[in-house]
Amino acid sequence: MIRNPIPWPNGARCAACVTFDMDADSLIHIGHPTDGHSRVAAISMLQYGPKVAIPRIVDSFAALGIKQTFFIPAWCIERYPAAIETILKGGHEIAHHGYLHEHPRELDDAQEEYWLDRASEVILRATGQRPRGWRAPLYNFSHRSADLLVARGFTYDASLMGDDQPYLLHSAMGRLVELPSHWGLDDWPQYVQSMDLDYMMPIRAPEQGLATFAQEFEASYAYGGLWVPVVHPFATGRLARWHVWHEFLAGLVARGDVWFAPMEDIAAHVLHLVASGAWSPRIDQLPYFTAPVTVR
Repeated sequence: MIRNPIPWPNGARCAACVTFDMDADSLIHIGHPTDGHSRVAAISMLQYGPKVAIPRIVDSFAALGIKQTFFIPAWCIERYPAAIETILKGGHEIAHHGYLHEHPRELDDAQEEYWLDRASEVILRATGQRPRGWRAPLYNFSHRSADLLVARGFTYDASLMGDDQPYLLHSAMGRLVELPSHWGLDDWPQYVQSMDLDYMMPIRAPEQGLATFAQEFEASYAYGGLWVPVVHPFATGRLARWHVWHEFLAGLVARGDVWFAPMEDIAAHVLHLVASGAWSPRIDQLPYFTAPVTVR
């Protein structure tokens, strides 16, 4: 069902990266700039991520023997250094997710460039490396984003939803590896209910919420795809939810033919295959459109 499937390392059936977006309370302050500071219950809910869930998740990944990728707004890197230290000690990748979870599509040219660069400098100071990957906050990849990322030496993007496996983005400035996901692999529709976040979904029981991700995994496993959950520490990292997630992930690791890797390693594998001629990915030329579409 996947045409031209990518070959994964060591004969793995599929690749997997459980990506955590550690937005913490940046969401409140960007969403409610005049009174976010007063929404104490929501702040406490979101701070559960860096304060409680991150140590739990990193311990879990250590027990499972896997290293993964955390997308973190730079404001949260500055605000929660203990969580960042925990992630780095676990050997995980920290990738770019804006500064205060600002939406690039809602910014002008100078603003998108400014916040991209400011956040990159924070990541460099915190990790000793410039970021290799980026996920646009709320998937708000703009018509400028690809050029800005390529010009700054980014290797991959993880914002788009155009395939079941990696593909390439070509822009006027060069090339990015796209490591796609989609809303069916995001935990907000399953677990997030918050009036302060303007998102009210019927909350599923932990196993019911996991079922969506599990079925998506089995399809990736059957056909050689890429499984990239987009999950949040304050939501999926809650005790009962992460309990069932840990048990599920332990079962996947035990299969022995699932390649769990940070996204930077997955992107490097794609580029190696392309350079060697061992596989030719699909290519999307960006931007898709240069002006509004009008029909007369």
